[in-house]
Amino acid sequence: MIVDFKKMEEERIENFRGGNIALNVKMFTDKDNKIMKGRLEPSASIGLHKHAGNSEIILITKGSGQVLYEGDYIDLKEGDVHYCANGKSHSLINNSDSDLEFFAVVGEHNN
Repeated sequence: MIVDFKKMEEERIENFRGGNIALNVKMFTDKDNKIMKGRLEPSASIGLHKHAGNSEIILITKGSGQVLYEGDYIDLKEGDVHYCANGKSHSLINNSDSDLEFFAVVGEHNN
């Protein structure tokens, strides 16, 4: 199966999970996974949220920013990978002057 993000429309989700401004995203979802190509404008963020029954892997593909993970701010740059395990909390923040682009996979933990 191929997920072709080039053929998808970018969706703008205002104040995603209580974050600032909006998440711009192309997304594929099925019962097992959510696969996203996302973009945060300068000063935008994904609000702090807890992963319950799933985990998330985020690869920064362009730009820089921060993740708030379990109470600690961690700087991120292009090529970095952030992992948020099941039961943990995080937020993704663009504190730079240019877009922060990323690829993310949320895998469901079906026990």
